[in-house]
Amino acid sequence: MSSREKILILALPGIGDALLATPMIERLRAAKPGAEIHAFVMFSSTREMYEADPNIDRVHHYDFLNESKSGAMKFIRSLRKLRFDISINIYPQNRREYNLIGLMIGAKRRLAIRYRRRDPQNLSWMNTDTLLEDDTLHCVQENVRLLSLLGITEELNEASLPTLRLNIAENHLKWADNWIKERRIGADELLIGFHAGTALFKNHIRRRWEPEKFAELAERITKELGAKVLLFGGPDDSDANRIIRARAGEFVIPVETKSILDSAAVMCRLNLFVSNDSALMHIAGALSLPTVAIFGPTNETYVHPWKTRYKIVHTGIECRPCFVYSPKPLTCYRVDPTEHFLCIRAIEVEQVLSAVKELLRPELTLPVI
Repeated sequence: MSSREKILILALPGIGDALLATPMIERLRAAKPGAEIHAFVMFSSTREMYEADPNIDRVHHYDFLNESKSGAMKFIRSLRKLRFDISINIYPQNRREYNLIGLMIGAKRRLAIRYRRRDPQNLSWMNTDTLLEDDTLHCVQENVRLLSLLGITEELNEASLPTLRLNIAENHLKWADNWIKERRIGADELLIGFHAGTALFKNHIRRRWEPEKFAELAERITKELGAKVLLFGGPDDSDANRIIRARAGEFVIPVETKSILDSAAVMCRLNLFVSNDSALMHIAGALSLPTVAIFGPTNETYVHPWKTRYKIVHTGIECRPCFVYSPKPLTCYRVDPTEHFLCIRAIEVEQVLSAVKELLRPELTLPVI
């Protein structure tokens, strides 16, 4: 039986949140080089990403959304038998189910954030070691801060922390090269990527800028900048991408892949990325891509693109940002129903285009909010 310390990273939310935990995992590996670090994930794209991370020894995957409850219990029991010394609930992972799963796996020490909103309902008291949520920090910093519960202290300023880790193997890069060649895209062409989607859970579809505006933006970028626009997205984004292609088909080239790392490999060829607050926005950050990020109700303090040049576009409306990490679905509280989610709907194409042009200026070297 192994005498190595066993640590389990619970990264059950989507790939964006899992990616924001990679600097913490990197620091954990550096502090505990002899430890056996595992990760438990729910989405196949997260598994793919974490399996390529050299800081993680083993990835466990179970699709709770589509597999049986009895199968889930059997799988959790198999993890319990591994007798983990420590489990770490990554931030933000603020659902009671995640804390309950951590309890059932049964690590001796269970680390997590104690949320400021609806925390008793989240059952964070099931964890043995917690820190109170700090609303002034980015998710990356909040994750790294969890390590202080293990006596691992780190400077929390962005400059001193690692970049997001996304390892792209040679086979994915070759796939992307072939994809580019098949579409006769030249090496010197200006390429701008779009992601018009977001996660769909908890009404987060309301974080999306209208696909019709993405379509207009594509047309203007093509005509005014001479760029080619590559349109990214997975199955959850198909409706938005269908609208964009119906309205701006001649101005966009769809990027359809079966692998998140194939998509990321194509993104390596881009000059700039335009996105809603989404997982692909964070992948762009991991690739050091200049990023124009379109924000409605969510808070850029928590999730602005990490350690890359970026420009946040928002309305400045007085009630934003209103989103906080809570199990509640995303809700707009403006009295007039016609003004619901005005924070995202009122963003104009000209604002985003201006941010694109500004970020393409070579003299702009610092993040701008």
